[in-house]
Amino acid sequence: MQSTYSPSVIETTPSFEVFILFQQLVQTKLGIHLSKQKRLMLGHRLSKRLLHTQNLTFDKYFQYINLPDNFQELEIALELITTNETFFFREQQHFDFLERVILPEQSRNKELKIWSAASSTGEEAYSIAMLLSDKYHAPWSISASDVNQSVLAHAQKGIYINDRAKQLPENYKKLYCSRGIDEFEGYIRVKPSLRERVKFFRFNLINPMDELEQFDVIFIRNVMIYFDDDTRQHIINSISRKLKPAGYMFISHSETLHGLQHNFEPIQPAVYQLKNSDKKVYKW
Repeated sequence: MQSTYSPSVIETTPSFEVFILFQQLVQTKLGIHLSKQKRLMLGHRLSKRLLHTQNLTFDKYFQYINLPDNFQELEIALELITTNETFFFREQQHFDFLERVILPEQSRNKELKIWSAASSTGEEAYSIAMLLSDKYHAPWSISASDVNQSVLAHAQKGIYINDRAKQLPENYKKLYCSRGIDEFEGYIRVKPSLRERVKFFRFNLINPMDELEQFDVIFIRNVMIYFDDDTRQHIINSISRKLKPAGYMFISHSETLHGLQHNFEPIQPAVYQLKNSDKKVYKW
């Protein structure tokens, strides 16, 4: 029998009342605050799931994903809501600072450890890996995490449409990427030799970080804007405990630590260094 469900009869945008329910759900599950401006975005990203699950309204879909037997659909909904697009070498100033300031001051007798704490589909982590592979001739490791399992799976495959690589230097494309052919025309893939240098794992930034190791550098960019002030304060406190003395933290240029209590020294826009009385703080 042909289904009576079609996109023309399914809601495309939730009401404000139902959006608030989703807003509270995302806040509870992930600690992420969805502003009211995200209502249309939420409708766009979830409308196909209404069709797939045969729920005609966002209200019914919300009830559906909160049933105990529909936990997998709840995970899908949360991942669709929180997925963010990014690209290679986003905010180039940070990579310049990493190369010109941080790398030269590192001890070559120890491993340089970097955490991409909101890695999304992996472009940030692989950008860091390319830079280190090219410029840093000493031991290094990169850990990359995200709350979204589907974007982590994407990152581990390392396949990207060419538009994501517009800011990727041509020599890095040749050294570290393969060009797609046939059905993958218009794509690149990060070579296995580089992919295996990045450890991807699922992690929610609002969770305790006690079991994580300490890092020399933490990138936590383009994610804090999604949290309220109390959650941001909690995350910054946790991040500071995961940095080694005088370690560096990068946030996005669209973000700020204004209004938060912290023990970081601003070095340049969106770059901070953990205060340490035994080591001179670098000013660029």
